[in-house]
Amino acid sequence: MLPIIYHPDYVTPLPDGHRFPMPKFKLLCDYLLDTGIIKPEQIHQPERPPHHWLELVHTPDYVAAYCNGTLDPKAQRRIGLPWSPGLVTRTCTAVGGTILAAKLALDYGMACNTAGGTHHAFPDFGSGFCIFNDLAIASRVLLSLGRVQKILIVDLDVHQGDGTAFIFQNDPRVFTFSMHCEVNFPSRKQPSDLDIPLPQGLDDEGYLQILAQTLPDLLTEVNPDLVLYDAGVDVHGGDRLGKLALSDRGVYRRERLVLSSCVAAGYPVACVIGGGYCQDMSALVYRHSLLHTAATEVIYND
Repeated sequence: MLPIIYHPDYVTPLPDGHRFPMPKFKLLCDYLLDTGIIKPEQIHQPERPPHHWLELVHTPDYVAAYCNGTLDPKAQRRIGLPWSPGLVTRTCTAVGGTILAAKLALDYGMACNTAGGTHHAFPDFGSGFCIFNDLAIASRVLLSLGRVQKILIVDLDVHQGDGTAFIFQNDPRVFTFSMHCEVNFPSRKQPSDLDIPLPQGLDDEGYLQILAQTLPDLLTEVNPDLVLYDAGVDVHGGDRLGKLALSDRGVYRRERLVLSSCVAAGYPVACVIGGGYCQDMSALVYRHSLLHTAATEVIYND
């Protein structure tokens, strides 16, 4: 069965009106179960990773300051999420979910987290709702355990994966690929191994054509032992923070393209849901569910 990673701790309260859509993680899991896209027996619960795993990427001082609630106010504002013990638990558990998804992808060929994609976190600071970089930590954990020797990160969130690019800028074991809106956050981009900046307002056909021309050759070139896929749905035309113009159908076609390309070529792929910001929570949850729908179809039918 396709492993789905979820934990109730993926949700913790935020102040009313906060623009980070925290409820979406539980609502996504509920939707996947209620619609029959997944079954309860597919769900795996992650554990919080030990601090020494977080410190494979982040500085010990930063890990300690965040987990203990002693981060200075300026650094806290840069993250954009108010500190609480529950948010520490939530953050660490979601990192554990991506680590577990990566491990299970090696065993099953594919696995999907129902959180993750915190690609703006740098070694010694957080940014843009990202505290610890789950993609980077999962990569370093699997490399340190000897489970893999080469990883490809495919980051299709609308925002450039600047933290991930910076972390692996001198690490040839991890190839970073980011396809993102050029005129969006972060204002200062970091050089990935491959960046494809996209013009504002790009629609389904333009987006998918670029991706289809890039991904198959990239997989062959990198020949990874594992693909980590950040499937941000903030590429959607209805996203508050996006600036691209994909439709629901376009997002679904993107997921099918990425996942079928990986599976057909024999590359295990672990997925995280990435960004998505929409006041219509049901519409947002549906967009995120397209990843799991496509994964189910690819792993069972293709």
